[in-house]
Amino acid sequence: VQLQASGGGLVQAGGSLRLSCAASGRTYNPNAIAYFRQAPGREREFVASIAWSGGHTFYTDSVKGRFTISRDNPKNTGYLQMDALKPEDTAVYYCAVAWGRPVSSYTDPKDYNYWGQGTLVTVSS
Repeated sequence: VQLQASGGGLVQAGGSLRLSCAASGRTYNPNAIAYFRQAPGREREFVASIAWSGGHTFYTDSVKGRFTISRDNPKNTGYLQMDALKPEDTAVYYCAVAWGRPVSSYTDPKDYNYWGQGTLVTVSS
């Protein structure tokens, strides 16, 4: 299984970025995909997740109304659209996939068994 993450970069406050996470290696869809982030000096935190079947979404409070997570079933790819970015969104963002295992909370990193490489998002003020 491989997760190919892309889409990070530098953006001014108020701008937008879209992260992508392409999952490959299985013949069936994942159960869920999520994004976590880790800012310098802080612990990794949950950002957003989506249940692959049904598309139910979950967000941490600080990004509600600004970030949108989605998935493309045929491509086994997840997306995180980030709008109205703030300097406090600066972090390394990690995509994670629950594949071949049940998901209980959708927000706990322990639910996810495959992780992509981090991609840096920097928001300047």
